[in-house]
Amino acid sequence: MNPRIAIIGGSGLQALPGLKLVEQIPATTIWGLPSTPVQAGTLDGVELLFLPRHGGARAIPPHRVNYRANIAALAELGARQVFAFNAVGGIDADFPAGTLAVPDQIIDYTWGREHSFWADDTGELLHVDFTQPYDGGARECLLRGARAAGVPVVPRGVYAATQGPRLESAAEIRRLRQDGCDLVGMTGMPEAALAREKNLAYASLALVVNMAAGISAAEITMAEIRAVMAREIPRAVRTLAAAAAHAAGELRTP
Repeated sequence: MNPRIAIIGGSGLQALPGLKLVEQIPATTIWGLPSTPVQAGTLDGVELLFLPRHGGARAIPPHRVNYRANIAALAELGARQVFAFNAVGGIDADFPAGTLAVPDQIIDYTWGREHSFWADDTGELLHVDFTQPYDGGARECLLRGARAAGVPVVPRGVYAATQGPRLESAAEIRRLRQDGCDLVGMTGMPEAALAREKNLAYASLALVVNMAAGISAAEITMAEIRAVMAREIPRAVRTLAAAAAHAAGELRTP
């Protein structure tokens, strides 16, 4: 196998339905071990890599994910295009629970995470252009995939990456809203920036699993979040599979 497409699974997508597993690769990197061995297989005939960022049965919380090892492992195994799945909260009224979105911008509110491959004594300092944090071609593949799968998506959104693992306060969400954020999640950064440093074409498919704190009067419950995931994850998987098929056609050597 020579897979050049990778999918990173998030909360609710610890396994990739329909993936025909060929092998599990116990990848190691100089930054440590990825969340799990990388799965190599085919999805609807497309060769790809799959890595659940939160690990297996014992979930790794967002602030403890080894993002550097995850991205480095995918790059070292030949990935060129990465589709990341993120479960998020909705801040803007255009993003109610159950919405799938392909964000186009991100604001990083996290702290204490390893944000660069060049943070250590590597002998090189790299400043990457992050004006457009998500790759345009990868975003277009997701949008085309959604159309092909008959799945409505919102083709924009500003993703607020917060520290977690707790959910945000109502005041924090008001601040994010004032900053222009539409979505809030805990895993968007430093993953996107690390992918840029490794020259990977990276984009996110975000599923809104609840309205953020204070946006509605209803209490946020895990039961409600799990119900939305159970209902909407199949649509997300269809979109990812169709996006991978589009990407495979673009990456195929003539």
